[in-house]
Amino acid sequence: MISTPPRALAAAVAFLATLFVAGVALSQDKPDRPPWAQPKPKPKLPANSSSADATAPLPPSLPSPPPPGSIVPTPEQPLRPPEDADAQRGKIKVKVDLVSILASVLDEHNRPSPDLPVEAFQVYEEGVLQKIEVFESETQLPLDLALMIDSSLSANKEIGFEKEAAAHFIRQVLRPGDRLSVFGFDENVTQIAAFSDNVAMLQAAVRKIPPGAGTSIYDAVLLGAKALERRGEDRRRVIILVTDAGETTSTADFDAARKEAVRSDVLLYTIVIRPVKNESGRNTAGEHALTTITETTGGDMFFPDTPQELDVIFDLIDRELRTQYRLAYYPTPRGPANTYRKVEVRVLNGDYHVRSRTTYLTGAQ
Repeated sequence: MISTPPRALAAAVAFLATLFVAGVALSQDKPDRPPWAQPKPKPKLPANSSSADATAPLPPSLPSPPPPGSIVPTPEQPLRPPEDADAQRGKIKVKVDLVSILASVLDEHNRPSPDLPVEAFQVYEEGVLQKIEVFESETQLPLDLALMIDSSLSANKEIGFEKEAAAHFIRQVLRPGDRLSVFGFDENVTQIAAFSDNVAMLQAAVRKIPPGAGTSIYDAVLLGAKALERRGEDRRRVIILVTDAGETTSTADFDAARKEAVRSDVLLYTIVIRPVKNESGRNTAGEHALTTITETTGGDMFFPDTPQELDVIFDLIDRELRTQYRLAYYPTPRGPANTYRKVEVRVLNGDYHVRSRTTYLTGAQ
C-alpha cells in the first residue's frame, strides 16, 4: 500500500481549490447564461509582439494599403469607371469640335425668311458638304450686345441724334436673358456701362458719352470682341458699331481687329454715318476695312443718308436678330490647329440671300 505524504496532499488540495474559484469567476461574467454560452476571452499577444506592430498581416477582408504616392478616392471625389471617363472626354471633344453658325436668310424683298426646314440648308467647309447636327429655325440663344458709339470730332455733328436712336434701340432690343454694354470711342475706347439689362441705366449711359478727338475703329472692334468673349459660351455675341469710319488713331491694325472678331465669333453690324457724301472728300479706307470685317462675321453694313434713318436701321437689326437660324456641325475633315477655315451656308429651292460668317479659326488640338 502506497501512502501519500501530507505535504503533497496539501498541495493537491490547494490546486483543486484554485481551479474551482476560477471556474466560478468565469461563470459569473454572465450569470444568466450557461458556461458554454459565455463570451470567450480575447487571446493574449505573445510577450514579444506589440499592438502597434506594422508588420502584422491584415485580415483577408480588408484591402491592402495603397503604395506611397497613389491617389486615394474620397467620398467627395469618387473614382469613375473607365467608361465614365471616356464619356467625359467625349463631352469635352464635342464642345471643342462643334462649329456653330448663325445664318440670316432674306427673301427677294430683303425681308427675313423664317420657318425654313433643315432640309433647305447646306453647309460647306472648304468646299466639302457637312452633316448638320444641330438646327434651330429661330435660335433662342440669349444676346450679349456691345453698342459702340463713335464720339470723335468728325462724327460729333450728328451725335445727339445717334444717341437718341441708340437709346430707342436699347429699349426695343433687350429681352429676358439678354445683356447690353455701352461703349464710347474716339482716340480711346471707354466702357460707359457694364453688361446689363437695366434699360434706363443703359439709356442714360448712351446720353452721357463724352466727345473726343480721334477715331480708333480697329481698337473698338478688337476690344469689343474681347469683352464679348469674356461673357462665356452659349450666347450670341453682337457688336453694333455706329461710326463715321474715319480711322485715325488705333493702336491695333486691320489684321488684328479682323482676327479677334473671327476668333471671338462675334456678329458685327456697322452703321456708317458719313458727314461727307462724296467719296473724293473723305477717307474711305476705314469704310472698306469695316466692310471686309463685317462681311467676314456674317453681319451687315448700313449707310444711312440722313440720321433720321437710324431708327429704321435699328429696327432691321432687331428683327434680324430675332429670326436667325442656328446650324452646327462636326467638321469633316477637321482642319489643322490655328488655321482659318472657309465656310458657306446655302439655301436650296428659292430666291434667298444668306448672310453668315465666311470663316472661322480652328482651336488647339
